[in-house]
Amino acid sequence: MQLSPSAHHDTYCRDHLPPADQWPEFHFDLPELRYPERLNCAEVLLAETIRRFGPDRPCLRTPTESWTYGDLRRHTDRIAQVLTEDLGLVPGNRVLLRGPNTPWVVACWLTVVKAGGVVVTTVPLLRAGELTPLIELTRPSLALCDHRYADDLRTAAGDGLPVLCFGADGDPDDLTTRAATKSGGFTAVDTAADDVVLLGPTSGTTGRPKATMHFHRDVLASADTFSLHVLRPTPDDVFTGTPPLGFTFGLGGLVVFPLRAGASTLLLERATPGELADAVAEHGATVLFTAPTAYKAILAAGREDALKGIRRCVSAGEHLPVTVWEEFERATGVRIIDGIGGTEMLHIFISAADEGIRPGATGRVVPGFRAAIMDLDGNPLPNGVPGRLAVQGPTGCRYLADDDRQRVFVQHGWNITGDTYLRDADGYFWFQARNDDMIISSGYNIAAPEVEQALLAHPDVAETAVVGVPHAERGAIVKAFVVLREGVPSDDAKATELQTFVKDTIAPYKYPRAVTFLPELPKTLNGKIQRYRLRSGRQAP
Repeated sequence: MQLSPSAHHDTYCRDHLPPADQWPEFHFDLPELRYPERLNCAEVLLAETIRRFGPDRPCLRTPTESWTYGDLRRHTDRIAQVLTEDLGLVPGNRVLLRGPNTPWVVACWLTVVKAGGVVVTTVPLLRAGELTPLIELTRPSLALCDHRYADDLRTAAGDGLPVLCFGADGDPDDLTTRAATKSGGFTAVDTAADDVVLLGPTSGTTGRPKATMHFHRDVLASADTFSLHVLRPTPDDVFTGTPPLGFTFGLGGLVVFPLRAGASTLLLERATPGELADAVAEHGATVLFTAPTAYKAILAAGREDALKGIRRCVSAGEHLPVTVWEEFERATGVRIIDGIGGTEMLHIFISAADEGIRPGATGRVVPGFRAAIMDLDGNPLPNGVPGRLAVQGPTGCRYLADDDRQRVFVQHGWNITGDTYLRDADGYFWFQARNDDMIISSGYNIAAPEVEQALLAHPDVAETAVVGVPHAERGAIVKAFVVLREGVPSDDAKATELQTFVKDTIAPYKYPRAVTFLPELPKTLNGKIQRYRLRSGRQAP
């Protein structure tokens, strides 16, 4: 694929793109996806809304403050002057960003992009040992960090990576203090639409880190596909949710989508399900992004009335059990928008909304994308036959300096997501399992999510995760890890009751032959269950 002339002086990212023959095929079929050759996505997201609505339009909110679009542009331009004039940032330099969901983190993200840099997104709770290999892979020139989360970053950075903190009132070296002395009015770098703008570490739970490389046009494409055609936001919407901005699910849902629509966002640094419901009610949020477990917890706490102003709920990151979807609709009248996306694809590529939703199905292909079900040799499978989910569209996987894993994720021009799905005759995609969550026991294929869904239908089960564990006679058996509702005894009698319940709910051979009760399931920072810990016996968070 022929790339445009780059604006980057620092060519590290282009130099470490995968070879062209390892790229997936890209498609720009929709008119809105045919972007100009020169494009700075931060300038588009800010300037277009200001041109349409003026600078005084509400943009970013927290429980204690509010920024307009004009405020955000002013802070962004001033920070850009600090980075370029004082610190010598040049286009193509990587900048590591670390902090919770605050307006200053959004401003820093847009600043790096506007200045032609490449953002290395991280979440604030990573420890030094997790940051070090990421720094070694991405080679940032600078790190911007909320002052409350600087200790681990400084330990990981050592002497080779300057760390500039923000948010510390009264500190003359603080980024926000230095930015206040600048005039503003920074001119965005004229980047190419296919210049790398984002290095997104995947949310994988084992092994050395991976970072996916996304272009300026990819950021807008995530909004001009799923958000435009499925979510369909309005300028009056107020977005909120729990995913960190360090994950592409949060970046899209809480920054890119609302800015593209001229809407506003309520940013919450951290919120329990109950606190999230309170914030939604207090601030009039209308679009909510969070994980299936949070929707279930809001219902369990009896807080559904707090969501009466919500018109859009989006779920991703984990499979959404149909029991949770149905219970939520009964309680609130809102039909949760399920979706599958991923860091490699940037955001959601299969979903459905409103009357197009079929409970239990993830949805249909988002306009702008293509999807197929394939066998191990890359041959398409007919409807109704489970196989590997393969996707193409305007975004796709490009791992940074990682040919081995690039070849695994991209095969025959398709992005192979690692999920087992089947497609029905109407084009709906039905999740079966992660490819490593299919349990083969005594010759039977057992999808772990199906067993999980059966267990979740029991009134005493709060959460569960099902894995396959080795067995001398059967090859593997189904093992369930269960979190019970508060006050329910976790004893052998309850385990037997749950096993019988599953036998009565789905085919008896699928029941969990082993049940372990836990106070909580081990999870990643973005709420994904760490099944590898359960398989290995390391269950503690």
